[in-house]
Amino acid sequence: MNRKSLPRKSKKNTAFDSTIFLAYDIRGIYPEQINPEIVYKIAQAYAKFLNPKTIALGRDVRLSGPELLAAVKQGLLDHGVDVIDIGVVSTEMLYFAVADLGLDGGITISASHNVMEYNGLKITRENALPISVNSGLEDIKRIVLDNYNYNSDVKGMETSKDITKDYLEKCLSFVDISKIKKLKVVANAMFGLALQNIKKINLPIELILLNDIPDGHFPKGQPNPLLPEQQIEIIETIKATRPDFGVAWDGDGDRFFIFDEKGRFIPPYYVLAFLTRYFCSKFSNAKVVHDLRLAWAIEDEARAVGAKTIQSKAGYPYVRKLMRDNEALIGCETSGHMFFKDFFYTDNGLIPFLIMLEIVSELGEKTSKLFDKYFENYPISGEINIKIMGHNQVQLILERLEQHFVQNSDISVNKIDGISFEHPKWRANIRGSNTEPFVRMNVEAKTQEILKQKTEELLELIRK
Repeated sequence: MNRKSLPRKSKKNTAFDSTIFLAYDIRGIYPEQINPEIVYKIAQAYAKFLNPKTIALGRDVRLSGPELLAAVKQGLLDHGVDVIDIGVVSTEMLYFAVADLGLDGGITISASHNVMEYNGLKITRENALPISVNSGLEDIKRIVLDNYNYNSDVKGMETSKDITKDYLEKCLSFVDISKIKKLKVVANAMFGLALQNIKKINLPIELILLNDIPDGHFPKGQPNPLLPEQQIEIIETIKATRPDFGVAWDGDGDRFFIFDEKGRFIPPYYVLAFLTRYFCSKFSNAKVVHDLRLAWAIEDEARAVGAKTIQSKAGYPYVRKLMRDNEALIGCETSGHMFFKDFFYTDNGLIPFLIMLEIVSELGEKTSKLFDKYFENYPISGEINIKIMGHNQVQLILERLEQHFVQNSDISVNKIDGISFEHPKWRANIRGSNTEPFVRMNVEAKTQEILKQKTEELLELIRK
């Protein structure tokens, strides 16, 4: 596909590819799968399902965003829904608008960290509660498939609002800015919006900017800092400029990643464990919700400051629900999302950055030293994806693994999310992907030798 061709006038095509409805959002290729006609229908179905009076509507920097936003807006207005257009925003700004303004829901036009040819919709209801496959996406898909269409006699009203100032004030409430010293930080926005917001804060730091001007072409490739090829530029810049640390965000700005002063990438699992200890130490009887892909470091750090941990399935709707149910202080998803009770139980990519600035300023230690203990004491495999022929194979694989390990009395089994095995010297989580034909495996161990041994053993069992 010619990258310079976007956006192009989409041909009239009302055929509906229902595979764009994923576990947590709606996503597909523009304009073949996602186009104005389709998103108009989705907006109408959303209005039918939720029956909202007023919602927030925003978009990320993708080139197809303006055309798709206009179609979604029209679908809502025709249905009689009032729309507050909040403009080009990061995903967490949409959550903020819905919750802070007391709206009935919200939609942002975004495909997160996907390549430029994709776009989609992330949708919420009141209090920024997510609408996912288990809480409404299937209903909305069914309404679209029924070819639902409605034109209200009283059209909705359209207004616009810039929420940036209020959003940034909310994020800054998590730190004492007077404690932040003049640190040097390399920051990569991956052509998203993250650094545009940070530039508007009067932070006493020196920023070395990479890819800070929003550009929906994503000219350097997929805006996902977890990809090794997308880490090369910031690592080289760190080695050349010797900052205190480096940071990066994904395309829609809701995931935050750290590199130490040597250019070493810090896995999100270690960052979440570190921030868990720091954040929970300020509160008594704090609660932390975390997914089961990796667990020991987060659980140990929470326990060290008297916090209680609660295990969750992977996926932000599950983490956020458990947080609300238990009034948890923070939530951790080891893909890089961090959730805060005081940010309406939603995830945010700016708040962890501000907290890291405060911590590094206060402690006065090298960033590498803050994270060395995690590399030494909590070796991890990284997420390993094993392709399978079909989703029906997942249960067979999980059953085979359980049969293999169940005879070992030293191993406990947990089935909250796929299957987790826990031994005093190692643990592993194996689960089926929600969106792709993969089995996903994460292993952690007490030593590198045990990690290598158990990873190879599990891979052999899965691939049989």
